[in-house]
Amino acid sequence: MPKTEVILIQNIVGLGGESDQVKVAAGYARNYLIPHGFAVPLTGANKRRIEALKQRRAQRESDELNHMTELSRSLNKLVAIVSVKTGEDGKMFGSVTAGTIADQLKTQFDVALEKRKIHLEHPIRTLGEHEVELRLHQGVVTTLKVLVQSTTPLPEPAEPPPAEKRDDRRTEKRGRRPEPAAQIEAPVEKPAKAAKPAKAEKPEKGEKPDRKPRAPKGEKGGDDETA
Repeated sequence: MPKTEVILIQNIVGLGGESDQVKVAAGYARNYLIPHGFAVPLTGANKRRIEALKQRRAQRESDELNHMTELSRSLNKLVAIVSVKTGEDGKMFGSVTAGTIADQLKTQFDVALEKRKIHLEHPIRTLGEHEVELRLHQGVVTTLKVLVQSTTPLPEPAEPPPAEKRDDRRTEKRGRRPEPAAQIEAPVEKPAKAAKPAKAEKPEKGEKPDRKPRAPKGEKGGDDETA
């Protein structure tokens, strides 16, 4: 395929910046770059434009550097929220890519950022907060917090059964005899003391105690006289 040299008038990603002389396919230059005003053919007349293009390029890069430096400070304080669908186990369907994050920056914060400046080693496949590196400009690198959350409602936890009232009384353990209740001993009654015999009354002075009557003579107590 034949090649041709052109002078870039505008910055072309992956090709070069204004004032750069590059070789491209003849058809690419004829059908795309030159008709759209991105480049001009390399001729003597066009070479005189290179100095002016270099000055314009230097000014553009300076403005871009200042803009990206300020943008990095702002993005470092933001949290981009990405909503995804998940299964019942919390596992994501699909993944979050640099293009997804660029779309959310545009939607949520009206920040237009090329996805090539969002550096992801691997697509994000887990929920939670992630720090993503942004390479905004040569020498300007910052991080953006990305919160990946699920749009799938979580199942409601089952309500625990009502707690049973605790019985403070001690229950018997299986295989163990209950402890015998303390026996209440009835008070032992003491035997009543025997009543003391009444003392014989002493005769008053001047009185003689009664004497037993004497049996008449000739009688013996209890025996009949023999003839």
